[in-house]
Amino acid sequence: MQVLGKTKKDVVTEFRTAEILEAARQVFAEQGFDAATVEDIAARAGVAKGTIYLYYPSKRAIFWAALKSGVLALHEETKQRLAERGTVEDKIRAFIALRVAHFEQNRDFVKIYLSEMGNALMHPAHLHEEFSKLYRESAVLLEPVLEEAVKSNQIRPIDPDAAAFGIFELTRGMVVRRLMGWSKASVEEDTEFVFDLVWKGIANR
Repeated sequence: MQVLGKTKKDVVTEFRTAEILEAARQVFAEQGFDAATVEDIAARAGVAKGTIYLYYPSKRAIFWAALKSGVLALHEETKQRLAERGTVEDKIRAFIALRVAHFEQNRDFVKIYLSEMGNALMHPAHLHEEFSKLYRESAVLLEPVLEEAVKSNQIRPIDPDAAAFGIFELTRGMVVRRLMGWSKASVEEDTEFVFDLVWKGIANR
């Protein structure tokens, strides 16, 4: 039996791994990587420990799969949102708004995401090659938008790559501030604050 080009086994596998990875994100976020166990993840997912090992050979493999799936989902949603917006202002604001709102709604994911990035910055050799690639791709999603805006004189001449990273990191900083409980503003207010800082820095005067 096939479902939209996929076999029944493919569909079951996708559903089961999605459940496992969601459980893993929650467990890792609550307990940290070292304290979390495969048994904990299996219990949260409502499956046997042996079922976990049918899909992932180790706790480390589960961790990276959970992290990768979250990054890819946000990456794809961001690309879609940028494609839907018209002006460069709208695209930048949408980029910031989506990430702030996404992390607000997925705090378990953002905890392991930021934790892993912190470890990578302290110990660069430990940065997973695939995650490094995903991180850079996410960080420069705005690069073609900014490059085109420079060419069309919508913003002042800037390095699109550096500016894209700058906007990405400013947004990440706001996410951390909210995660730590240091912001009492709404998602919309914090989004507008970051956008205002960015736009005043790159807009033509």
